Amino acid sequence: MEIRKNIIKHKLVAGELATVVMTPFPITADLIEYMGPYGFDGVWIETEHAAIDFAEIPDMTRAADLWNMTSVVRVNLNLPGVVYRTLDVGAQAIVVPHVDTKADAERVVKAAKFHPLGSRGNYTSRQGIGVENFAQKANDETMVIVLIEDILAIKNLDEILTVEHVDVFFVAPGDLAQSMGLLGQAGHPDVLVKVDEAIDRITGAGKIAGTLVNSGNVQHYLEKGVKFVTTAIAPWLENGAKEFLNRCKT
Repeated sequence: MEIRKNIIKHKLVAGELATVVMTPFPITADLIEYMGPYGFDGVWIETEHAAIDFAEIPDMTRAADLWNMTSVVRVNLNLPGVVYRTLDVGAQAIVVPHVDTKADAERVVKAAKFHPLGSRGNYTSRQGIGVENFAQKANDETMVIVLIEDILAIKNLDEILTVEHVDVFFVAPGDLAQSMGLLGQAGHPDVLVKVDEAIDRITGAGKIAGTLVNSGNVQHYLEKGVKFVTTAIAPWLENGAKEFLNRCKT
């Protein structure tokens, strides 16, 4: 039996765009399965801010597997045990917040990859059941995504970009705005300039850039060379609800 292919990783290697769907509330396995037919390449499973336990991740990743969606899990700490445990219970991609230095990025890779690329705890994991030579194959399929979300990370970006085996350098505008003294102003012109500058530096270094987008700005970021985009379903719900209620009033 072969290891499940990481759809997003293979698309990015081929130079293609990868799309990931997010929810503003704790996601469930049922919701992931429901969204499967929508056609996204991956689903974002939020464990940094949402009340999701490790025990819930296996079923969520199974639901993603059913629809060939990459299970993208954001953890809350850049700690080896947190990173590789999340991979062990089924995540195909790991997202680590607040990667502000080269050492931070190196720590993520070391925890996510088996020898000789790292020192991930030696365990088969849910994705490795029945797979021969799982450790070697996991290094090829596991994705590492680091969040560039602090002004310190922007200052250290050139050094961070030298770290090998990071698949996506994701520029996160919300926390970046806060670190710039602009809390709650992710759309502030100064923040958007920094996001654009970071993306230019990432793509200029031959690396893959990612960021959060919506229907209004996605074309801008695609034109800048972003290949990994995430979007939240909240605007769809809000717009659909408003349209329906407005029609009920006429």
